[in-house]
Amino acid sequence: MFEAIIAAAEKHKTEYHEGFPLSLVTSFKTGGPAALYVLPADKTALADILAACRKEKARFCIVGNGSNLLISDDGFPGVVIRIGPAFSNVEYLGDGVIACDAGESVTGLCNFALKHALTGLEFAFGIPGTAGGAAYMNAGAYGGEMKDVLQSCEHIAPDGTFGSFSGEQLALGYRKSVYTDSDYVITKLILKLQPGDPAAIRAAMDDKMARRKAKQPLEYPSAGSTFKRPVGYFAGALIEECGLKGFTVGGAQVSEKHAGFVINKGGATTADILNVIHAVQERVYAQKGVRLETEVKYIG
Repeated sequence: MFEAIIAAAEKHKTEYHEGFPLSLVTSFKTGGPAALYVLPADKTALADILAACRKEKARFCIVGNGSNLLISDDGFPGVVIRIGPAFSNVEYLGDGVIACDAGESVTGLCNFALKHALTGLEFAFGIPGTAGGAAYMNAGAYGGEMKDVLQSCEHIAPDGTFGSFSGEQLALGYRKSVYTDSDYVITKLILKLQPGDPAAIRAAMDDKMARRKAKQPLEYPSAGSTFKRPVGYFAGALIEECGLKGFTVGGAQVSEKHAGFVINKGGATTADILNVIHAVQERVYAQKGVRLETEVKYIG
């Protein structure tokens, strides 16, 4: 099993592991093993590994920092491909344009923009994912979103060809893009920022981080905001109004600091987290008539 995929990994001197515990690479710190876990060394290796997955008809999923994923306690029976440190090059192309590999952290990208006195990404400082993940879900916070700065993305298409989407082709909406739930794999982002004052940019970044630390349970494993913002409401406020702050199942809990976060208080399983999520959804719907959708993606 996975012979062609392993052969492609070895051809490109790419690290891989069988039975790799995914709890080590997800921000919830839960999840069982991946049947095969691969860290492509470059874009060519990634393309060949994806081609091998198609050849073997193997299920695969793409992860970055694992910051918006909830992995089954039974693990993933296919191939988990991590777009990691090998995809972390960032370049300034001039005129406010940055080219950023998909595996670079959002925080690293923000710091790069600061270094070049470019404004527009301050909202994202502290988001715990990769740049590719941020583009995939059109990440946003504090009134900003990737849609405001993202010009285009390079990708590997399902047929194995290299390509890109730009502008309206990206179909950027609330926590979604053309890439959401597709087999296109983002490899690079092109962003357009504006010249700014470094001191003002630094101050805005520090302000966003201070607000995160003050209001969010960053001391516990989580996936950030667990639920999407329902139209006309705030998920955290609805959950708190339903008396669910501190609601606990096993090691999973609705944060007492911010009800919009489900956290791993200690020793939680994925099943514990799912049970908390489902209980919250049921009570909020019963009491408020609002259906909460998760931002977190479940893989199993």
